[in-house]
Amino acid sequence: MNIRIDKDRIVERFKRYIAIDTQSSETSETTPSTEKQFDLARLLEKEMKEMGLQEVSLDEHCYLMGTLPANGLEGQPRIGFVSHMDTSPDMSGQGINPRIVQYEGGDIVLDEKEGIVLSAETFPELEFYKGQEVMVTDGHTLLAADDKAGIAEIMEAMQYLTEHPEIKHGEIKIGFTPDEEIGRGADLFDVKKFGADFAYTMDGGQIGELEYENFNAAAATITFKGLNVHPGSAKGKMINAMLLAMEYNGYLPTARPDNTEGYEGFYHLISMSGTVEEATLQYILRDHDRELFELQKSCIQETAKRMCELYGEGRVIAEVKDQYYNMREVVEPVMYVVRHAEEAMKAVGVEPKIGPIRGGTDGSKLSFMGLPCPNIFAGGHNFHGRYEYLPINNLIKATEVILKIVTTPVEK
Repeated sequence: MNIRIDKDRIVERFKRYIAIDTQSSETSETTPSTEKQFDLARLLEKEMKEMGLQEVSLDEHCYLMGTLPANGLEGQPRIGFVSHMDTSPDMSGQGINPRIVQYEGGDIVLDEKEGIVLSAETFPELEFYKGQEVMVTDGHTLLAADDKAGIAEIMEAMQYLTEHPEIKHGEIKIGFTPDEEIGRGADLFDVKKFGADFAYTMDGGQIGELEYENFNAAAATITFKGLNVHPGSAKGKMINAMLLAMEYNGYLPTARPDNTEGYEGFYHLISMSGTVEEATLQYILRDHDRELFELQKSCIQETAKRMCELYGEGRVIAEVKDQYYNMREVVEPVMYVVRHAEEAMKAVGVEPKIGPIRGGTDGSKLSFMGLPCPNIFAGGHNFHGRYEYLPINNLIKATEVILKIVTTPVEK
């Protein structure tokens, strides 16, 4: 099978998707967390129907699914592909102004006037793409390759197969979710309705990434209750909630995202607010090892208990909520799913890079919901910020991997 992906078409497809702002919101309690995610969902729904996909459905919670029936490769497992429609709350996804540069090394100036530069020293992975076309931002928004690159790759692959009926493939399921960036992407995903035997999230970064291990994850909110009196007569009476918060943070282990790598876990302070009367710290806890993960949660609670012993009962309140778990324990019994993707990558000239995700995907929750779901590269770098970029070749190669996966018989 000689696959030739139309570079201009997939680039325009990606640009069409990123033109729609789909930023999710951590403060919302609805699903989707923002109504604007429906804007992209409805566009995708229309495109799916126009290309002839069947069982296309968009539900009230912004979960979009569709099926491409088998074509000459019947009797194979039903393979699914999943990507998320929302973009990170960390930075604006409104008014994205993408630009493609022919990268020949060194820095890329994103905004000359404001001195915003994509630095090759800070991001040495750039040098890997010397001689290639790279899409960048103007330095004022994220690019939204996380995960609209994944959506573009899945949609382009489905378009390709509908345009080439001579290519034999099994039944394919595709699904697009809201709110992955706030940890709720798979919460209302109907695995039974989706109907796949296994699936892949197209939500990884660098070309070649193939992952079936991710962090165990929890969120922790620590509330500090102070006692505010006039500072002129505060001696022996005032309890400053903000200072309690600072003291609490000082008791925690020093493992942070900026000083850990590989399988190492961390405590990540993501938000802080407060007054003398009341203060709040919010953390995310991450570790690949389940036992160490449980120790992290215990540390959060025990530190709060210790401070209450020092300053009085109820002064420090810790709430910890699990978010997702390491999919490894679910995927390992069906490792043929990983091998199948690995061989597909090799077949299209991509070197597989199998390693742990220092994060999570919808696939981690979906795996525990009965749908084994490793993660495949979507091709972007520096997600969630102004320095995000997407090598165009990665976009094409990820699409080729999808096509190879669905056109190759699965060996268990």
